[in-house]
Amino acid sequence: MTIPIAARGGLPRARLAAPALLAGAALCCCFPAAARAHAIAGDRVFPATMAIDDPGVGDEIDFQFGHIKTPGDGGDANVNTASFEWDKLITSNLAFSVGSAYVTQNAPDGGSAKGADNLTIGLKYLAYVNPAHEFMLSAGVHATLGGTGSKAIGDAFSTISPGVFFGKGFGDLPDALAYLRPLAITGAVSPNFTTNASAPDSLDWGMTVQYSIPYLQSSVKNLGLGAPFANLVPIVEFPMNTCTGGACSGQTTGTINPGVLWLTRWGQFGIEAQIPVNRASGRHTGVLLQAHLYLDDIFPHSIGKPLIQP
Repeated sequence: MTIPIAARGGLPRARLAAPALLAGAALCCCFPAAARAHAIAGDRVFPATMAIDDPGVGDEIDFQFGHIKTPGDGGDANVNTASFEWDKLITSNLAFSVGSAYVTQNAPDGGSAKGADNLTIGLKYLAYVNPAHEFMLSAGVHATLGGTGSKAIGDAFSTISPGVFFGKGFGDLPDALAYLRPLAITGAVSPNFTTNASAPDSLDWGMTVQYSIPYLQSSVKNLGLGAPFANLVPIVEFPMNTCTGGACSGQTTGTINPGVLWLTRWGQFGIEAQIPVNRASGRHTGVLLQAHLYLDDIFPHSIGKPLIQP
C-alpha cells in the first residue's frame, strides 16, 4: 500500500532497499510476465507504482531506494532513502501494511543527519471493481507514528492520513482507438492531519499515466516483442503535496516522474527520474529504484494467502 508521504522540502519520500534489487533480479529474470497480481480489473493489471499508491490490495513487499537534492536553509542537501513496506491481506479485500525507511541527509555546509524514519502502519480496503470498464476504487488510512524513528530524522508528532485510490484502464475504447487501450491512469488523494498544532496539515494528491506493453500484446495485437520489452510498462507519475495550513498554506511541491516498470511473474522492478515541478520543490533531478515482490504468487499456500478466508 504505497501511500505517498510528504518529505522535508515537500518531495515525496522514496522507499527501497537496494540490495534486494540484485537478489530479486536473479530470481525474477527466469520467469515470464506476471500471470497473477494483486490489482486486477478485467484484463487490466495495475502495477505497484513507486510514488503514488495503486488501487489494489495484496500480499506483497516493496523495497525502494531514492536519491535527490532537496532545498534547505543551508543550501540543497543530498538525501538518500532506503525503505521497505510489507502489505498483508487480512481478507481478500482488506490489507494491513507496515513500513519504514533509513534516511541519510548531507547538507553542503557540512551538516548531516542519518537514521531510521518513523514507523508507518495502515489499513486499505478494496471497495469496488468493474471488470468490464477496468475500474478499481479503494479507501484506506495510514498513521506515521511520531517518536518511533531516530530523533535526527523522524518527527516527534504523529500524522494520520486517510486516502482514496482509483485506477481506470482504457480497454473499453472503440476499435478505432485500439492502440490506446493499453493506456491506464491511477490516482490518489490523501489529507495529512498532524498531532502537533505547530506542524501544518497538508494534502497528498497525484496521478499516474501508464502504457502496458503486456496488455498491448495480449489484448490488442501481438507485435511479437520478446523479453525484456514484452514485460515493460512505461509510466509517468505526478506526486504532489499541497500545504493546507500555517505560513506555507497553498504552496504546492512535487515532482514529475517518468520511468519504466518491468513485470515478472513473481514481482516487478522499476526506475524513475524525479523532476521537481517548481523552485520550492528543488532544482535537481532525483532517481527512484524499486524491487517489488508478489508474496501471494511466491507463497500462495502460506504467507501469501489472506489470514481470514471464506
